[in-house]
This record gives sequence, structure tokens and C-alpha cells, in this order.
Amino acid sequence: MTDRLSATDAAFLYAEDATTPMHVGGVVVLEPPSEAEPIDYHRIVELLESRLTLVPRYRQRVRFVPGRLARPVWVDDDHFDLTYHVRRSALPRPGTMAQLDDMVGRLISRPLDRSRPLWEMYVIEGLVGGRVAVVNKTHHALVDRIGAVDVAAAILDLGREPRRLPEEQWVPVPAPSDVDLVVDALADLTSRPADLVDVVRLAAQDVGSTVARAAQVGGQAVQLARRLIRSAPRSALTVARNGQRRFASHRVDLSSLKAIRAAHRASLHDVILTVITGALRSWLLSRGEAVTSRTVLRALVPMTVRTSAGDGLDGEETTAASPVVSFLVDLPVAEPNPVMRLHQVSFAMGAHRESGRQVGADALLELGRFAPPTLHALGARVAGQLSGRLYDVLVTNAPGPQVPLYAAGARVEAMYPVAPLPSGHALAVAVTSYHGGVHFGLTVDRDAIPDAEEFALHLREAVAELDPAAFTGSTAEVHADGEGRDEPRRGSTR
Repeated sequence: MTDRLSATDAAFLYAEDATTPMHVGGVVVLEPPSEAEPIDYHRIVELLESRLTLVPRYRQRVRFVPGRLARPVWVDDDHFDLTYHVRRSALPRPGTMAQLDDMVGRLISRPLDRSRPLWEMYVIEGLVGGRVAVVNKTHHALVDRIGAVDVAAAILDLGREPRRLPEEQWVPVPAPSDVDLVVDALADLTSRPADLVDVVRLAAQDVGSTVARAAQVGGQAVQLARRLIRSAPRSALTVARNGQRRFASHRVDLSSLKAIRAAHRASLHDVILTVITGALRSWLLSRGEAVTSRTVLRALVPMTVRTSAGDGLDGEETTAASPVVSFLVDLPVAEPNPVMRLHQVSFAMGAHRESGRQVGADALLELGRFAPPTLHALGARVAGQLSGRLYDVLVTNAPGPQVPLYAAGARVEAMYPVAPLPSGHALAVAVTSYHGGVHFGLTVDRDAIPDAEEFALHLREAVAELDPAAFTGSTAEVHADGEGRDEPRRGSTR
């Protein structure tokens, strides 16, 4: 039976070009077990080879139907070469994180090879202290649902000794001929005439119409629908695309953000959004941009929600994590008071909390220990389904495990998510918490934001200005309804 791409996946594939690569990724920094035991590239390759049974799609490639009579299909790659996908590189020793960020920016700028399975992984040696970075790129089409496993997550374990999986010999299924593809396409169109609409639209590369239809069929893709009738005002973050990227990473102690959350009684997600808002404000001011009382930057914030999954025993309704949906949030960059910014962000996100559909961090982790890459990928898919005119910046946030993870015997020191840059945008922010740290990954347009590393410094400043020690008197409390009490006074420590 033909394994055909969904309408949404096909739309992403047709929309991709040299200036808009449609892949997500991540950077995992590994610490060697000891100075005498460096991280071995070949061991990582062997580990990944043993885990490919978890990600069967990663040994399949896309085959286009002649004449585009139907959407493309997945076929086994009978010439699959793992060492083509897992590549070895190095920084000049001793490599710094700034040098790694620069390399990551160059790697994510390159589209994936469509003639092979749509993913790549780079093992980058030479980091100071014998550390090694693993950088992965995965096409949107490979991670299309909750529960899907990302290739980078497949190599992670809870202990230094890799978990063993049953050995399975992989035998590729012969790919269909062009005649078979045409016959199957005509049969599908005959049995499902509605598919003809998709075929015509995709053939004409009317991607906007196709994705809009897919989003509508998928359900409620965007909350706060009343905001959709007006586009986000043009800003320094909405620019013409050029395809070249920069990347910057930044780590914040999770304890610092939890202290802010406790002091102001806000959610951790609201604190992270407020930190990003403060960094955006500082960045605009540093560029000499006019920041007035009317200045607002709109963020697209994909989030996982719970929806009805049918009736349980005794007529009780059960719930399950649904595909990610998005919220449009106006970030109050014009507000000079950091606590008032937190009030306003909390109020804006209040509708999501009050809906009762919010999924907590613990529940998300129950989807799988290594769910963050999947959640970021799904968030990016949602962003790709919307017009770029509706928002200024994409922000994805996925909680990760607070216990150490390992890959090929090496401890994971940090994991920085890499969000794709939607067409016409200059900045995308991805956030993952892991083992006591909150890791920010910033993907920027190379020409629009040549100082990506400076934006990372603004994040540090935004955390510092929310530090409870910077306030005296009664701490302002941020509640679910966004109401605050007793506005604090800046001054000495409490």
C-alpha cells in the first residue's frame, strides 16, 4: 500500500527552497566520561545504527509522482548510507561556544538533500575540555505528531550504559516504478475525489491555500481568533528572506527563573516569555528603534493542549495530548517596568490557563523522556501553517527532563533547540529546560541581525532585572487573571 505524504507535509515540501529550509534541529553538548576516554564518533554512529528501529521513517526518502498527479510518497532508501547522514567535523582547538554557534548557523542554512532521507547529524569535535557537540537537522515531514521520536532523542539514555534494543534486520522494500506510482495516484483520486483539490493546489504551488485548508481540517489551529483579522504591524523582525542564518545559544539557571516565578506568583512559562520580551525591548533600544507606548511585538507561541479523546469506563471522559495549537500574544516591549511586563504577559496567557486545556510540564514529560525535540518540531509546523503577517517572532518552549541524560556513554551537558526561521522573519526563539538549566536557542536572519550574540546578552539582563533581590517592599503578585497587587519599588535587596 502506498505511504503517501499528508497534504500538510507535501505543502511544506513544495514551499521549501534555498531561502526557506523547512527543517528543525538541536544542539546537544556532550561531556566526555574522562580525559582518558574521549567521545568516539564511531561509537555514536554504531549507537544510532542500533536505534534506527525507533525511527523507521529516517531510512525512507520522498518519491515524487510523475506529473504531480498525487502527493509524493515515502519509499525505503535501498541505498541508505548512515555515514552520509552522520558527519564528522571539528572546531579549531580549543573551540568555544561562540565558534560552535557560528558553525551551527552555517549548517542550518543549508537545505536537506531531497534525494535521500530528510535528516542530517553532525558530530563536532574540538570543544574546550574535550567536549563534543551533536547537531541534528530534521525535516518537518519526519516529525508530524505527538509521540514521534526525533533522531537526536533516539540516542539518549538515562545511564552511561546504552539501553539495549532487540536486534532487527532491516530489508528495504523495493520502490515502486513510475507506472505503479501513476496507477496508485489515479486509484486514490478515483476513491477520494476530494484529493484532486490538493493535487491541483500543490501542482500550482499554491502553498498558502493548501496549508490553510490543512490547518482548518486539523481543528482549532489558532486561539484568540479575533486577532486574525488584523496583521501584526511591520517591525524590525519582519524582513525579506535571504536564507542565510546565524545561531546563538544562552543558558540560564532554572533556579533563577523559579525564584522569579515564586516571588511574583507567575507561571514559569510566563516568566520565560517576559524574559524574551525584556530582551526584545533592550535589543530594539540598542538599535535606535523607536519604542513608544504603542510599540508591540506579536509572538506566535505554540502550546500543547488537552482535548477529548473519547469516553472512558463508566462514561467518564478521558483526555489526551492533542497536536500543538498556537496562541498569538502581544509582547509588551513598550513597558519599562519589568514586573508590569510580567503582569501583562500573564494576563495575555490567562485565557489559555482558564480554558482548562493547558498541559503541565510533568504531563508533557509523560509523553516520553525525550519529548522536547518533538514538541519544538510540532510548534514549528504550526508556525509554517500560518501567514507570516500575523506575528513578528516565533517562540517555542518545551520542558525537558531534570535528570542527566547520556549518549554513547557521554553525559549531556546542555541541549539547545534550533527553531526554523519562518519566511519573512528575522528571529525565532526556542527554549528547553534540562537538568537545572534553561537553554535558549536563537535562530536569526544573518543580514537583519548580525549581532545575534548581543541578543543573548540581553536575555541575561532581562533575567537580572526580574531578580526578586532587586525589589523591596511588598512583592507584586501576578495571578492567573493578570491582576497585580502592591507594585514594588526598585531599591536594595529584601
